[in-house]
Amino acid sequence: MSTLQVAVVTGEKEIYRGEADTVIAPGVDGEMGILPQHASLLTALKTGEMRIKLGGEEDALFVSGGFLEVYNNTVTVLADAAEHSEEIDASRAESARQRAQERLAGVQDERERERLNGELVRAVTRLHIVETTRRRGARRIRSQMPSSSDF
Repeated sequence: MSTLQVAVVTGEKEIYRGEADTVIAPGVDGEMGILPQHASLLTALKTGEMRIKLGGEEDALFVSGGFLEVYNNTVTVLADAAEHSEEIDASRAESARQRAQERLAGVQDERERERLNGELVRAVTRLHIVETTRRRGARRIRSQMPSSSDF
């Protein structure tokens, strides 16, 4: 069985580069699964969990918006923000969730309400990813990214 080549990047850094059997991503029209030989595709992403699977191992990532392209058996994700599940600070996400909920209670301005709803969704999603990753107990994919000594 063939694999996909996957790259997940933000404006600041490369989060993942390597092979995958499956990529599951939070598209704006719903969760999507990408398998090898998938048809070409370009879609927007919403805030959610992205899972990259290879063999019996899996990487869970938080992504907050961006785009996903599938072309020639390669998946490229240009994310507004992304981080590995183990990089998520659960206490910081919980504080962000509480702050957003408290501020939402008294907001009158619709733009401010939308902004705070976005903050709330990102915080809740981070907390969800931490919890589900812990429950799954999946083995993380061994790094396939080159180290700085490889350059």
